[in-house]
Amino acid sequence: MSHLHSVPCGPDPAPPRSGSAASVRVEAPGKVNLFLSVGAPGPDGYHPLTTVFQAVRLIETITARRQPSQSRQDITLTLEEPDGAVPTDEANLAVRAAHLLARAAGVSEGVDLLLRKRVPVAGGMAGGSADAAAALVACNALWGTGLGPGELAALAAQLGADVPFPLIGSTAVGHGRGDLVTPLMARGTYQWVIALQERGLSTPEVFRRFDDLSGAGPAPSTQEVPEAMTAALRAGDPRALAAHLHNDLQAAALDLRPELAGVIALAERAGALRAIVSGSGPTVVALVQDAACAQRVRRALDASGLCSRTLRVDAPVAGARVVG
Repeated sequence: MSHLHSVPCGPDPAPPRSGSAASVRVEAPGKVNLFLSVGAPGPDGYHPLTTVFQAVRLIETITARRQPSQSRQDITLTLEEPDGAVPTDEANLAVRAAHLLARAAGVSEGVDLLLRKRVPVAGGMAGGSADAAAALVACNALWGTGLGPGELAALAAQLGADVPFPLIGSTAVGHGRGDLVTPLMARGTYQWVIALQERGLSTPEVFRRFDDLSGAGPAPSTQEVPEAMTAALRAGDPRALAAHLHNDLQAAALDLRPELAGVIALAERAGALRAIVSGSGPTVVALVQDAACAQRVRRALDASGLCSRTLRVDAPVAGARVVG
């Protein structure tokens, strides 16, 4: 999985196979970033990254349903729970994923996608990327296109830097733009308290602020994941892991939203082993020792008014998979 393969294509693709199921249901997880090192932007404007993803038990569900033979062969998306913040046209990554797979595999059949969201919208936890990964797996099965994991990962990378990770889930290292993903061994279960904000943060704005804050010194370069962090994950030791949680974008996120510093400080005072901004924010994730500690941290945060709501999740969990 560390090397992404190109999807085979040619002027005369083989006739697409069609699966026999009327519908296929796929679950894919959201994520937190345990480690994020950011380099200076290259000529293309993108920042090279080294990151450690962990898939958390906040699950997006896509059900791909075969359209009636007499209907127009469209790709449509419906939300199980309507939400004005979630588009249902081609602005939605799941719809774009289905279109991309259809083009790559020479499929002319349409599909109805039913989406149940559980990852918070605009929280930096890659819910849209999980939707895209789930759509790729669901449509691959529904249409019988037979693409393998490497081919799906290559398509995922075309959709966005965060899309390959939910295909494999668990814990993984990301390089490049975060889209070159290699599984990382992790034992045990980790408990997280997630502190959400009503108002999102623009990822491009956070990167611009990162560049502004870095401008006075030498150009930043990406750092490799510390061996002490990988050792903590192999040992299943949350206390040791907490000491090495790191996010180069945290200073930029706090500069834009100073109130997030109060969320971090309160979570740690309430007993969290460590709290950091996840990715570009504004979500703050707090690693806790156990369920009792999670309850104390949630109670303190919920009473503070510093966040819109909190969640408790465990990790890691599996990547996108067909269920039912």
